Amino acid sequence: MNILIQIFYTTNDNSVLRKGNFPLKNKKPEEVAYDFWKWIKREHPYPCKLEKVISNGEDLTQLVKNLEKAAHE
Repeated sequence: MNILIQIFYTTNDNSVLRKGNFPLKNKKPEEVAYDFWKWIKREHPYPCKLEKVISNGEDLTQLVKNLEKAAHE
């Protein structure tokens, strides 16, 4: 099963939307979104600030931020 993930973020004073369809592969939607977010951050030379994460119409922002916070502890 595939899910649509939309990530809204700011970088270098610009608002950006990145989206894509991803397979779940036995993962939760927030885990797939977090992996996508990590990929986005690696591709930018400037710091990125996560604003909103939407997956199939559901807001996953706080879940993704929690995963990011847990990874840095």
